[in-house]
Amino acid sequence: MARKQPSAAPRVKRRSTSTRSRAAEARTRPADARNQDFAEDELPSLVIRGCLIARDALFNVRDFLADGSRLAFLAIKDCEKELDQIERKIDEQLPEAITRVGEAKARELLACLKFITDLERIGDLAYNAVMQLQSRREKLPAADSRQLMEMASLLCAMLEQVHQGFIKRDLSYAQSVLQSDPEVDRLCHSLFHRHLAEPNSPSGQKNFDILLAAQALERVGDHAKNLAEELYGLAEGRSLRHNLRKLSTA
Repeated sequence: MARKQPSAAPRVKRRSTSTRSRAAEARTRPADARNQDFAEDELPSLVIRGCLIARDALFNVRDFLADGSRLAFLAIKDCEKELDQIERKIDEQLPEAITRVGEAKARELLACLKFITDLERIGDLAYNAVMQLQSRREKLPAADSRQLMEMASLLCAMLEQVHQGFIKRDLSYAQSVLQSDPEVDRLCHSLFHRHLAEPNSPSGQKNFDILLAAQALERVGDHAKNLAEELYGLAEGRSLRHNLRKLSTA
């Protein structure tokens, strides 16, 4: 599924008689310093883009589950590749960028690294989920299809909240993600229970691909939860990863 980028607003050039223009300043600065500033600004932008790509992947998972759309399957595959590329780019640029910034900016750049690690894994898991079902001959049972679609829809919303939370540094979005994660777990466990409750039933073995897809989506929820916890560290300047009770009741 194509992702449309909003067109940038035209920039208005302003001149000052008392100070040099930014363009003039940039020309007098060393090229490596200009490149460094670019890297510092680009990394958070790459993470924002990664959030949108991961969200789009789950949106297309939902479409694939709805009607087996080949276009949705290809879109998920493209999302997975794009997230890989963004992770490589951040890995390449971050080591030098972080050596030339202050503490606050360094914290943001480290958060970028943590974010893209989880986002890249989300792309892998979304692709893995549809790969489990892509070659399936039988139609998905209605109850399974409904629960998997519900999981995908919930995860798509959670990733949009992560995206907004990263942009706005607003912890209400992180709280919403943390409150949604148990519902993803519940849906997954319910699906497993239905297939495996009767030990003599061949349903579990026959529909093993469904269970693997559900497990992949449940793990997407775990990574979204990781991202919500990282938002706390980014916004407050301290890690709350080891204080899950406070996070879950915030």
